[in-house]
Amino acid sequence: MNELRELENSYLTKTLNLLDQRIQELGGNLEIENIKINEFQKFIFSEIGNMDKYEIQSNLLASDMELNEFERKAKYLKKLLRIKDNPYFGRIDFESDKNYQVYVGITYLTNEENENLIYDWRSPIASLFYQNDLGNTSYLAPSGKIEGNLTLKRQYVIKNRELLQIIDNSLNITDDLLQQVLATNSSDKMKNIVNTIQEEQNDIIRNLSDKNLIVEGIAGSGKTSVALHRIAYLLYQITNLQSANILIFSPNDLFSKYISNVLPELGEDNTKETTFSDFQSTYLKEYKQVESFPNFIARFYQQKDFNKDLVKIKQSDLMIKLLENYVLDLSNSLKFLEDYQDKLIYYSRSSLNELLKRYEKLTIIKRFESISEYICLQNDLSYKKLGKSIFNKLISLTNFNKDIKVIYTNFYKSKIFQSIYPLTDLEIKEFVNKKEINYEDSLLMIYLKGLINEFPYSNLIKEIVIDEAQDYNLMQYIILKNIFKKASFTILGDVNQTINPYYHYKSLNDINKVIGAKYLRLTKTYRSSKEIIEYANRILNLNHVVAIRKNIAKPVIERETEDLNYLVKDLEYGLNSYKRIAIITKTDSETNKLYNYLKDKFNISNMLDSSSIKNPNLVIIPTYLAKGLEFDFVIIYTDLVNKYTSFEKYLFYVAVTRCQHELIVYNQL
Repeated sequence: MNELRELENSYLTKTLNLLDQRIQELGGNLEIENIKINEFQKFIFSEIGNMDKYEIQSNLLASDMELNEFERKAKYLKKLLRIKDNPYFGRIDFESDKNYQVYVGITYLTNEENENLIYDWRSPIASLFYQNDLGNTSYLAPSGKIEGNLTLKRQYVIKNRELLQIIDNSLNITDDLLQQVLATNSSDKMKNIVNTIQEEQNDIIRNLSDKNLIVEGIAGSGKTSVALHRIAYLLYQITNLQSANILIFSPNDLFSKYISNVLPELGEDNTKETTFSDFQSTYLKEYKQVESFPNFIARFYQQKDFNKDLVKIKQSDLMIKLLENYVLDLSNSLKFLEDYQDKLIYYSRSSLNELLKRYEKLTIIKRFESISEYICLQNDLSYKKLGKSIFNKLISLTNFNKDIKVIYTNFYKSKIFQSIYPLTDLEIKEFVNKKEINYEDSLLMIYLKGLINEFPYSNLIKEIVIDEAQDYNLMQYIILKNIFKKASFTILGDVNQTINPYYHYKSLNDINKVIGAKYLRLTKTYRSSKEIIEYANRILNLNHVVAIRKNIAKPVIERETEDLNYLVKDLEYGLNSYKRIAIITKTDSETNKLYNYLKDKFNISNMLDSSSIKNPNLVIIPTYLAKGLEFDFVIIYTDLVNKYTSFEKYLFYVAVTRCQHELIVYNQL
């Protein structure tokens, strides 16, 4: 063992020396190159008056190329600086055409002979570190399938440039290093899992054969981590794919902050990120604001939805067909009521109606645009200059009102909807004529606008990642599929963690109706202890959830009391034992009540109030905001009169599965 440690220390020393050398060289070169680029750009702009257009284009192209190369080197330097104290985490020995000794890290490092001292974890040969047991195996390289014999798998714990631990194993799910990682305290930022990626996770991360993936994973199975590592892998593998071409849909802003460290830790820039309500707001300029999904959920639990049946209908798949039928009726009944006359241009009502028939396969707005374009072409007019005014006049001569609020109002007045759920004019006005449109109405209005106008097309985004996918209804997936026609989708969620009280999938595989995708499952949980998982299973009568974390023999404690002195004692115990602690409530009022009681006794943050978030390691938060987060020690609290009902069992399941080590539950007996 001493000889082994000596050999490994020698390799580490050699690697660190080369790493320091590369950092110094790159840093010095980049400083010089930056000066040259600035001087070259100054030269171009000072001499631009003396150049013809071809010289200008040539010089600007050369400048762009130099700048791109500079940015590439700067990005690599950033990666080297990130690994300078912990250069790699694993090793495999592979016998094929020759013997390969592969040290696996966040990024690569080569010597003067162009030999790898460190291989990027995303490189083809590094896949053996995650996928296979020892023995005969293969991996897929750009040149084809490479077969050979895997003779060694080794993991390292390196901190501050010092080799602390060497572990030889086959990297199964109960390996020593994984258990060490699981035993550590959680953090207010999600960590990368690159050194403990498991085989079922790795299969998803490295899947390039399927354009779209739907991943259904139980609580704590690493869905979000898998999604972020998959992004890093795609950026490495796909030519010309950049962070700006990837869009992540997150459940809320709090969750976005929680995951913000992972991609930078993996050496990649953070991608574009949004919530669905923020995304919609760019397409709903008719309203000052779009209600967020968390506020939509809070409305339900605060008993502010006085007409829950109506909201349920609006969230249902039935609305897809109702809106489509309504727009089809609008299109079929569309007609000109007057002739078109403007100076020297004249078109009879009948000829215009014939044009409507000619373009009947287009959306309503596109039909008018096409007629406007036709008129310009026939009369030798500039469509660019006059098309819009002709378009507006054409609509004014018909039985169609293009105001989307009017169309939306008339939909609810139509026989199509009234036969399903009768509403008065006053009831309709209450949710249409608002400054902030309700979340459920915003989805319907976006879909209605797409059916009438045509969905806006975005070609910048090539990869879409949707987390907490179970909280999106099918209409949302139809909207996204229409806007991002050529993008690939990675969709992740768990139907058992649905917090939307109005909509529920039997399986995420139902999304295949809209987005054809490979459906995969993650069935092992790495977050919670065996005791917590067994408690969570009983809530939903589950038996297939497998807990990987070793048994810590800490039973779930249940209390039946509203005496907050017990809560204070439980918090004191938690603070003495764990780093990251949460009190999870069902409603905002419970959150605020407990916060007001505890704020003078503890340095605690109310996650409903951004101005009070001073300590991320001790928080009080309602369940609907805690989605995707995890804590070492959790207290679930509701008032005695506000227990989780059988209808709210999924919400209760979400609260329970936020906990890693030790759980106390109030008032659920």
